[in-house]
Amino acid sequence: MTEKEKMLNSELYNADNKTLKDERIKCKTLCQKYNNLDYDKFEQRNSLIRQILGKVGNKYFIEQPFVCDYGYNIEIGDNFYSNHNLTILDCAKVEFGDNVFIGPNCNFYTAEHPLDVETRNKGLEFARPIKIGNDVWIGGSVTILSGVTVGNNVVIGAGSVVTKDIQANCVVAGAPAKVIKKQNE
Repeated sequence: MTEKEKMLNSELYNADNKTLKDERIKCKTLCQKYNNLDYDKFEQRNSLIRQILGKVGNKYFIEQPFVCDYGYNIEIGDNFYSNHNLTILDCAKVEFGDNVFIGPNCNFYTAEHPLDVETRNKGLEFARPIKIGNDVWIGGSVTILSGVTVGNNVVIGAGSVVTKDIQANCVVAGAPAKVIKKQNE
């Protein structure tokens, strides 16, 4: 099994592998081009986003700067908006549903490092997917960690750190994020 296959299967893998390094360089070069485009170059920006991301829905906008690791593991649905400084460490799949709005300075981290120091010092890591449902509003400076699924119709308060799954129709906030109230279904 290749290191890339291990990565995509949520198994321990070596991120220093040449194939993975080359893929990150390609993606980060495209992100750099995107981030350095004049703000009003919308056609070029859309073209680059379609080259970077694995799947793009209709009507989307990602403010600059935007950074990700591989790009092909990211899927965005229809009517997607992200404010400035979106970071997605997409060693595993990161899926966004329809009508997702993301505040500034948000982070999505699929990558994890082993707790065992000997394994970690060998440069091994693993990744678990993140899934964001439909009609989700993510406030500014939110971090969502690996393996998390966020249900439909969720609001995540600014500054939250999401470490566990969030059921549908909730407002959550805090570090770690906790349910504050249920929304009308």
